[in-house]
Amino acid sequence: MNKKKILFICPYPFDEAPSQRFRFEQYLSILEKEGYEFKLAPFLNLKAWKILYQPGNSIKKLFWLILSFINRFFLLFKLAPYGFIFIHREAAPIGPPLFEWAIHSIWRKRIIYDFDDAIWLEDPTEKGSLKARFKWKSKVKSICKWSYKVSCGNEYLAQFAQNLNKQVVINPTTIDMQYHKEIKVSNSDKIVIGWTGTHSTLPYLKILMPVLDQLRKEYEFELLLISNQKPNFDVNYMRFLKWNKESEIEDLNQMDFGIMPLTNDIWSKGKCGFKLLQYMAIKKPIVASSVGVNKKLLKESEAGFEANTDKEWKEAIIKLLNDAELRQTFGISGQNYVKNFYSVNTNKKTFISLFQ
Repeated sequence: MNKKKILFICPYPFDEAPSQRFRFEQYLSILEKEGYEFKLAPFLNLKAWKILYQPGNSIKKLFWLILSFINRFFLLFKLAPYGFIFIHREAAPIGPPLFEWAIHSIWRKRIIYDFDDAIWLEDPTEKGSLKARFKWKSKVKSICKWSYKVSCGNEYLAQFAQNLNKQVVINPTTIDMQYHKEIKVSNSDKIVIGWTGTHSTLPYLKILMPVLDQLRKEYEFELLLISNQKPNFDVNYMRFLKWNKESEIEDLNQMDFGIMPLTNDIWSKGKCGFKLLQYMAIKKPIVASSVGVNKKLLKESEAGFEANTDKEWKEAIIKLLNDAELRQTFGISGQNYVKNFYSVNTNKKTFISLFQ
């Protein structure tokens, strides 16, 4: 066993999923410079990942799911060289934590357990479904107990983990300022209000659509929506861009300011505010629901407005639509804040400490 060798067990292929890219993948080069060796072991390979969220293909999906479980089983016989096993979210997307139990109880490996959502709770979009039952949410508590250290994206998640494990590290989701850069792009004459996120978070934006519809009757603006899937709603002032890692930063820079509506519930409190960090990193002002870590980011960054009611959302958006100077001031403040507190550079010592 080599304490400088790490196996990263994760759900998705390398460089494909935001949670992995910004939770640990962007630190791999830093680990390498510190003398660590590592290997990634995703549950899904690239072929499986590409069909997972496509409609149909049920037989192919079942085939890849079974094959992925088989590969996980054989992985258990390859753990000997590793000093640390870093598990991001879970070793398998469904079923009890059999793999995690084997890693802890049979192999006696040091597990670093990492998560950036309240994954022990039932996702509101899946509540009561068969899918929710198969996810076996109770396993999160067990994995926390078995872990050498638990890496949590914010204080709310850490409070949960601290009841189960004495070594909990608040390891925020961070921004690589060399990647998230402000660049000039050719925009339309209209102010662009931006939102980005995966398809699973689109319901939060949908809640805000009546407010935007009302504002659009009086003000000229465009809603830019960047996601991995088209929304199930459409309006004539909305422009959809399919998320593309090759053009991600250029697409984000088309915004004049970014929004992040959330519902005020225990699931949302587990969110790590990554949308806001992305907006701020490229010098875009923000309007967001002050739920969970959003409240902290809004207060400390002074980069925009909090909005929790329809009236507050309208007032905040109108101010940013009408005042270019205010947008610039908020943008500078937010960018400095991310650079000083939520960048890879400022957090690298915390990340490396997980393996010490």
